Amino acid sequence: MTITPFWVDGKPCTSAEHLEVRSPYDGSLAGTTCHAGPSDMEHAVASAHAARHEVAHLPAHVRAGALEHVARRLAERAEEVAALITAESGKPVRWSRAEVTRGISTFRWAAEEARRLSGELQRLDTDPAATGRMALVRRVSRGPVLAITPFNFPLNLVAHKVAPAIAAGSPVVVKPAPATPLTALLLGELLAETDLPAGAWSVLPVPNDAAGVLVDDPRLPVVSFTGSGPVGWAIRDRVPRKHVTLELGGNAAAVVCPDWTDLDGAAKRIATFATYQGGQSCIAVQRVYAHRDVYDELAERVVAAVAELGTGDPTDPGTAVGPLISEEAAQRAQGWVADAVADGARVLAGGTRDGATLAPTVLAGAPEHCAVNSDEVFAPVLTLAPVDSVGEAFDRVNDSRFGLQTGVFTHDVRLAFRASAELEVGGVIVGDVPSYRADQMPYGGLKDSGTGREGLASAIADLTEERVLVLTGLEL
Repeated sequence: MTITPFWVDGKPCTSAEHLEVRSPYDGSLAGTTCHAGPSDMEHAVASAHAARHEVAHLPAHVRAGALEHVARRLAERAEEVAALITAESGKPVRWSRAEVTRGISTFRWAAEEARRLSGELQRLDTDPAATGRMALVRRVSRGPVLAITPFNFPLNLVAHKVAPAIAAGSPVVVKPAPATPLTALLLGELLAETDLPAGAWSVLPVPNDAAGVLVDDPRLPVVSFTGSGPVGWAIRDRVPRKHVTLELGGNAAAVVCPDWTDLDGAAKRIATFATYQGGQSCIAVQRVYAHRDVYDELAERVVAAVAELGTGDPTDPGTAVGPLISEEAAQRAQGWVADAVADGARVLAGGTRDGATLAPTVLAGAPEHCAVNSDEVFAPVLTLAPVDSVGEAFDRVNDSRFGLQTGVFTHDVRLAFRASAELEVGGVIVGDVPSYRADQMPYGGLKDSGTGREGLASAIADLTEERVLVLTGLEL
């Protein structure tokens, strides 16, 4: 049996508690690793704490060089990494390849930001008492980071924790999702090839019910969590004195305005990004509000576009929609669809299930209180609704406990600015679905979608704090 090691203090380790990782599509074995035990967790945390000053003072070229190495090696092993993502998560290989491309970009951007992390000068002689004074304002590491990552992007969402931590000079202890640890462990293999010092990073497969020890440990003063809302807010409540960033969930909406002319293009984008990787993305399209002038034609085109999407074996490049992470997840989503139908919704497409695979599903007439509208479905389920005005659409978007991103299909720049002002979300994507994300841009949400921002510069800002040096007696 081949055992994939986990990483403690930058070194490969194993334990007697084996963890088999299986494909949610057909149950085939993706790989075997081990759970890290209490002594492994203690060693990782103690090493991160001991190394915090050394890591914080690493020269920019060392941080950037390590990040560039990981980006280069990911590019060299891209097909292998994509195949592993598909094997353990069931993500169609076309989307796994896209994730690897994004992961490479994330590490490259982090290398650039590591070189730019310089601080700024402020003149203080703006009043007579401060003549001859200048302030140097720098950002310094808050300390070691506990990074807790989800299953849906087992490479790139780990990258969005690890890369900014390294760039900021912060040791990082990664706890990957129990369903998908193998890709994070492969990333550890690439980090082990760098010159980062001992203690700079660890990757620990830990059962969720054992992770509280890491959350509570005061030697990890920063917790960066991506995952479900109840878990994220519980972490924040549990450690109120720590710096906690949360990227949680959403029920992302797209608004199709009456001036939008390319309804076929909008329908294809909506169909694709309501169902990509089984709809298991917090910015997957879940709700569509279309003006009555365009609703009927759009709905017809969306249903047609969904019918063209191939489901099945995720290793087949022709498969667009794969399984959910488990059969239980698919059963839950199918149950939500059934509840919506019982409340008056009509099924325009899909609704059927085969094991962990839920057919791409389009609903019309689902009441706003139904879970398929009000909660995060995290499955290939899309609801369509007509509205009488853009204002009504914006109100319905905002009538949600989530606020991550919204797509607005309009050609009107004034309406675009209005959307940015009125929509209670972290980002508005004009002319496209809410699922667009550039890895360097600030990314995060309002309300139950979390707190803090990802995106390399934004994440580095979250992982650091300002420190001021005042110089006196200068001739300015």
